Amino acid sequence: MNNEDIFNGITDIRDDIVERAEKHRFRKKRKYPLYITAVAAMLVVVMLIGISNPIGTNAYAISIAEYPEMPQYPNEEDYYKSNGDWDYESYSEDMDSWRSAKESLTSGIEETGQLTHFLNETIPEFLADSNGENKVYSPLNVYLALSMLTELTDGNSREQILDLLGSEDIESLRSEANSLWRSNYNNDGQSTSILASSLWLNEDISFNQSTMDTIAENYYSSSYRGEMGSSDFNEAFHDWLNEQTGGLLEEQIESINFTPDTVLALATTIYFKAAWRDKFYEGLVKPDTFYTENGEITCDYMHKSDIRSYYKGESFTSVSESLTGNNNMWFILPDENISVDELLMETELVDFIQKGFEWENKTQYSVNLSVPKFDITSQIDLAEGLMNLGITDIFDSIVSDFSPMTEDAENLYVTQAQHDARVMIDEEGCTAAAYTVIVTEESCAEESAREIDFTLDRPFIFVITGPEGLPLFIGIVNQPV
Repeated sequence: MNNEDIFNGITDIRDDIVERAEKHRFRKKRKYPLYITAVAAMLVVVMLIGISNPIGTNAYAISIAEYPEMPQYPNEEDYYKSNGDWDYESYSEDMDSWRSAKESLTSGIEETGQLTHFLNETIPEFLADSNGENKVYSPLNVYLALSMLTELTDGNSREQILDLLGSEDIESLRSEANSLWRSNYNNDGQSTSILASSLWLNEDISFNQSTMDTIAENYYSSSYRGEMGSSDFNEAFHDWLNEQTGGLLEEQIESINFTPDTVLALATTIYFKAAWRDKFYEGLVKPDTFYTENGEITCDYMHKSDIRSYYKGESFTSVSESLTGNNNMWFILPDENISVDELLMETELVDFIQKGFEWENKTQYSVNLSVPKFDITSQIDLAEGLMNLGITDIFDSIVSDFSPMTEDAENLYVTQAQHDARVMIDEEGCTAAAYTVIVTEESCAEESAREIDFTLDRPFIFVITGPEGLPLFIGIVNQPV
């Protein structure tokens, strides 16, 4: 079978399959109270080379990823009958279906700890040296994108990426990435954590079909093919990214465009949304002072008092705020003589982020929590960071190896890697988004609890973790407003 036969085969998708996949992916969600956490991240890998001879193909969607079927989480209030009785039988049946779907999705997943090395290396590299500015980083999003990029490389280019990801070989990486995908994907109405990926192919280039198939199988990736540099194909790319990130990054996405030299674009996204389990009340929001490195500013603080665990490290303290779906948001406050940049360089911080609730140095307190509303944006140069972490060959056209991707182009190399993000938090919850662009070109008891104030009135760190404790987003708040 030649490349044209393969291409024709994968473009011949039944309409009902495409329709069912699209309906499942963008199913209308159950409405929740206003107190919602919503987070989105996007990582885009764009590869460019010199112009090749056109073959005139104008295909767009050649395959659409189908996500696991997931029943909606039963809301107890929906099971009251018109006469006021509660329909226990229907509720039990729906709860059993929900549990079965969750077990099916996560069956066979084992705790490997493979991300430990990746987190230890990348968190300080991409977040430290903030210079008083705000930063946000999505470890899961970057990990999955680099995993897919590994599939497109070979030789020392691949080995350098594998080393950073903490994998011995490509087979173990595929298993780990697939496990991470399944353990962090959720779309049951209770909470949302949608991971998406796609390949955008130049119609003038022949690609290695076995490589494309491997990526689709292990990363739930959709594929699109069209005329690079055309306004229609750019618009289709923008539409896909906006849909996968809930429209949170429209302005940033508008600036990402293919050129006639683009060979392939690899995109990964994460969209996260969950409700606070115990809401912040708008009536308790009050203005107060936040102490930045450059002076004082006034911002609105949210307040809450309750019994909770108070975590302590050598140079920080922390509390967590619960979200639906077993997700959590952690607030980490450096000691007064420690800056956020200094704390990020300490291995204890990453150890704490990974251990979470299992951290031994914790005490039950009546905590008076004060959290500032904030709206922060950041821009991280991943290219410089990746080179500092040992991934150098893909940035050098002489030694880079992208042979698994295509034989039609030589001397591909990465010229840009950018990670932009925005996070907003208020009494209703948190909304956040991020993307990365990598460009490649050719050439206890309540009565005994003591009271303590936990006031985030100086630069602090926040972490959003998924059901398994994996940090989905990590950020620095130096200036809430």
